[in-house]
This record gives sequence, structure tokens and C-alpha cells, in this order.
Amino acid sequence: MPPDISTDAPYFAPTRFDDADAAMARVRDIYQSGVDYLRQALQRYVAGEDVGRHVRACYPFVRVRTDTVARADSRLSYGFVAGAGIYETTLTRPDLFADYYPEQFRLLLQNHGVSLEIGSSTQPIPVHFSLKDHDHVEGQLDAAQRQRLRDVFDLPDLGAMDDGIANGTCEPLPGEPHPLALFTAPRVDYSLHRLRHYTGTAPEHFQNFVLFTNYQFYIDEFIKLGHSLMEEAGADHGYRAFVEPGNVISRWVGDPPQPGDELGSAPPRLPQMPAYHLTRDDRSGITMVNIGVGPANAKTITDHIAVLRPHAWIMLGHCAGLRNTQELGDYVLAHGYVREDHVLDEELPLWVPIPPLAEVQLALEAAVADITQLSGYELKRLMRTGTVASTDNRNWELLPSQGASSPERRFSQSRAIALDMESATIAANGFRFRVPYGTLLCVSDKPLHGEIKLPGMANQFYRERVDQHLRIGIRAIERLRQQGVDKLHSRKLRSFAEVAFQ
Repeated sequence: MPPDISTDAPYFAPTRFDDADAAMARVRDIYQSGVDYLRQALQRYVAGEDVGRHVRACYPFVRVRTDTVARADSRLSYGFVAGAGIYETTLTRPDLFADYYPEQFRLLLQNHGVSLEIGSSTQPIPVHFSLKDHDHVEGQLDAAQRQRLRDVFDLPDLGAMDDGIANGTCEPLPGEPHPLALFTAPRVDYSLHRLRHYTGTAPEHFQNFVLFTNYQFYIDEFIKLGHSLMEEAGADHGYRAFVEPGNVISRWVGDPPQPGDELGSAPPRLPQMPAYHLTRDDRSGITMVNIGVGPANAKTITDHIAVLRPHAWIMLGHCAGLRNTQELGDYVLAHGYVREDHVLDEELPLWVPIPPLAEVQLALEAAVADITQLSGYELKRLMRTGTVASTDNRNWELLPSQGASSPERRFSQSRAIALDMESATIAANGFRFRVPYGTLLCVSDKPLHGEIKLPGMANQFYRERVDQHLRIGIRAIERLRQQGVDKLHSRKLRSFAEVAFQ
């Protein structure tokens, strides 16, 4: 029996702070102390040493107390609590959220005029989440050590990672604090690990503007663009690196290699949803992810990217045009969604509307005009605004075409002008997680009107439209970046009892 000795990491009592930077420094101290403690204990455990009965370190927390609903005038849709009470959340990865956390702290201090409390929480850090990216210890454990690991260390607890806060179903018990953020620290850490698995890149490379696509052709063009931008000596585009799966980093020609670049290595095969990143120093660059086909992938990747609190995500993909007046290559700007994807029915009931966001809509429309150099009636001929239907049945055309429940009748009654399998899911999860969203699709076939893609037609279509469509998406992001993100986070995405963190 191991000796009954203290095996907890150093404890930091709650301390009040009136300065956001000082509060952030304490968060760093608490977190780093905890993960260092766990890493050292795990190394000793792997080496066969006795580390005690149970090794534990806990996340830092931030707490705010207010006894009034009054607050300073704020034009932002976040940065304040819903009313009098105690609000709290656990925090993780202060290195990754080095800009995000202090901003949230400053807004709370400004809007409420009360101190922040920072200290050690009672929520354990799972030992898996304490490891560095290149730490691989599982291969060094024998069978007995692996079996005892749960007894000695805290492992991930799915009960601490649900999305009740985001879903609006979290009801604190009497005496418990209200949530201060959409995601707890364990939920964030879980998604950070999932992002590495699904995208093949580290969370540190993800940018605050995200493009999703369902076709590799778009990724191919993005890769060409990324390498081209990195070779533009003297350019003022602001992009500092292009990152590919395996964390393979190409620096802008004017920048020297950075420590750690050499660790990147192209994977033998691409991950399930590979991600590519055009990075900027302020993280306002562009991440592009090939989510593949289907609403399940769309939900999975947005579930995890949401913890990074991006400023916007936009779907660029192909769709079936449902109107006879549409031509192959026309664009569809979604202003509403028919959700027949089913993957979010439990988390976000179908009676919840998914509104268009004016800031994103205007940026996309203006970007189409910028890139195509069309305006007025000619722009309307190329791009139509309307409802997009998303289905989880890729072969919906094979269902009976007659009857009250036929897809054709439902789509007609909904006034849908286009059909795909991902857009409604991405928009709905953006609404659910308070991430501004938009959709610009390109008509690649018209199955209701007998126009399906034949090999020759498809090749010509891809050559003519993919590059233009991608440049439109990038131009839209540039417009959103230029107008300022404070105008982007819409009040439409916030409830009347909302968390304070963006």
C-alpha cells in the first residue's frame, strides 16, 4: 500500500484583482504549477516510482460577484453578467488564450466595477490534458501501470464536459455560482485534443476566421494561395505563415524560422478533416477546413472549433440548385435554413429559428461584387439570396417524388432554392455557440431539372468557379476584419440570461 502522503499540487487561495493583466498572471501561475506537477508525477510513475495514493492538480478559476444589475454602457453583446449574483468558470491553456482571457477580464472590470477573484478550483485537471503536444508516454507504460492509472491520476470525466451551458439547459443548484463562460476548462481541453486528431494541426495555429468546405478542390486552391503569399517578398498582406497538416509550417519569406518549426512533419495520410491556416500575429488570419460530406462531420468540427471562440465561420461549398432559373455556377447566399440534418435536434430544437446575420450577409454580398465586378441586376443574375435546405440523406432523389412527405413537396413549401448536407448544421451550431456564421454556396447540379454533373461538365465547372468562389470567401473575411470584430458579434446570438464571456 502506498504511503498516505499529500499528493495535491500547490493550492492558490482566491485573491482579488482589479487589474486584468495581474489577474491573468495569476491564472498562468496556477495553471503552470498544476500541469508541471502532473507532468513530473507522471514521469516518476512511468519510471516505476511510488507517487502516492492519488495525484491531483486543479484548474484555475475566475469569479465575479455583483449585487446589482446596473452596469456601464456597453455596445458589445458580451462582457457583462445577466444580474446580481456569483458567476464563475474554470480556465485552461492561458498560453493559447493569452489575448482572449484578459479581454474578458477587462470588460468585466469596466462594466461592473467589482474585483475579480482568481484561485485554485476544485475541478481536477485530467492527466491527459497536462501533456505537451510531443509527449508520448502511453507506449512506456506496462499493462499493470495502465490498469492503475485511473487510481493514481484523474482521467477525463465526460460528466464535466457537457454543453448544458451553451444549450441553455444548465440550472445551477441553490448556492452554486452561475456560469461565466459557455465552456468549462475540461470541455475546452477535450476539444483541443479532438482538433489535433481530426484536423492534423495544433490548436495554436487556428485563426479567428474560419472557412469550411465540402470539396478538396477548394483546399487545393487554398494551398496554392497560401504558398504564393508566403513567397511575396515585401508584401503587406499581414500573413506570417502557412500551416498544413502535420504542423508543417511555411514562413513568409521575410521571416526567419521559429523554434519548433522543425517538429512539423507531413502525415503519411491526411486526417479526417484536414485544416490549413494562413496565420497573422493577432490570430485574425484564415483557417480552412475540408469537412467532407455530411452533417455529422459538420457538427463534429464546429463542436470543437467553437471553444477557440472564433469571430466568424463561413461555409463555402457546392449545392444542388432547386430552381429552374438557376444556372450551374450561380451563387446562393443563404438567409434561412431548412434543417433536415437531424444531428442537432436534441441540442437545438427545430422550433428555434436560425436568423441571418446582417454583418456577414453584407460582407458576402459585397465580396461577390468585388471579385466578379458585377453590380445591380447583373449581380442578382449570378447570385440569389434565399433558403438553403440541408439533409442527412445524400440520395434524397431516390425517395418517392409524390405524397405529402416527399422531399420535393417539402422543399417547395419551404421556398428553398438550394440543397446541401452541411450548411444548416454549421449555421445552427454557430447560433448555438454564439459564433457569427454565413453561407455562400455554388450550384453544381440541378437534379430536379435533369442536370447532373457529368465528368466533362464537372471538370469545366471546377476550373471556372472554385478559384473565384474561394477568393470571394477570403474577400468577405477581409471585409469583416476591416470593419472590426466588435460589430460582428451580434446580439441576435445572445439570450436574455447570457454568460459574460464572448
